[in-house]
Amino acid sequence: MTQDRARAAREGETAIETAMRATDVISAYARWAPVYDLVFGLIMESSRRAAVAALKPDTRRVLEVGVGTGISLPDYPSSMRVTGIDLSPDMLAKARERIAAKKLSNVEAILEMDAARLEFADDSFDCAMAMYVMTVVPDPARVMAEMRRIVRPGGRILAVSHFAPEDGLRAKVGGLLSPMGRLLGWNTTIRVSTLAALPGVRLLSNKAAGLGGFYRLLEFEVVK
Repeated sequence: MTQDRARAAREGETAIETAMRATDVISAYARWAPVYDLVFGLIMESSRRAAVAALKPDTRRVLEVGVGTGISLPDYPSSMRVTGIDLSPDMLAKARERIAAKKLSNVEAILEMDAARLEFADDSFDCAMAMYVMTVVPDPARVMAEMRRIVRPGGRILAVSHFAPEDGLRAKVGGLLSPMGRLLGWNTTIRVSTLAALPGVRLLSNKAAGLGGFYRLLEFEVVK
């Protein structure tokens, strides 16, 4: 087999694996949608609010990647125009119900979309917000690349999640919890340093954001 054919075969296998993973995610969140807010709402509340509070005051257009049930949407200032995307139609149905009930007129759109294949033009947003997304997507580097693409130069990418500690006791504990994380569909091995090393972004801060630092809030500047 030539190198080109081998590469094409690998790409085909990756595409099939990604599609299968997407189907699994959609099925899983169809089950989670009715109870997601009850189970995770309070646990993640401080992290969500910390992420929204970190937005620059002059931010006008925000893309929330993995908006889910839209639980964070009421936290955004009314001056900011928010678009939310998610892969799960069941979660998005909950988000639309929330928008209608709370009359959130600053939400521009709620769209079913893959975070790794954003259907927006380059430089469309001032900020991309990813809450609890980076540990559940098949390819975090590709998602970061897409967020970097659709955010204007000098804009921000904010990511909230649990990231694997680099060293020390927390790293050892994280390693022990990895099998449990995989059962829940979480990738517990993603490190902050891995995301910070990706091209086109500069890590500005890495702050504790809930549960005693279990959740971290990363702020990146887009540099193109």
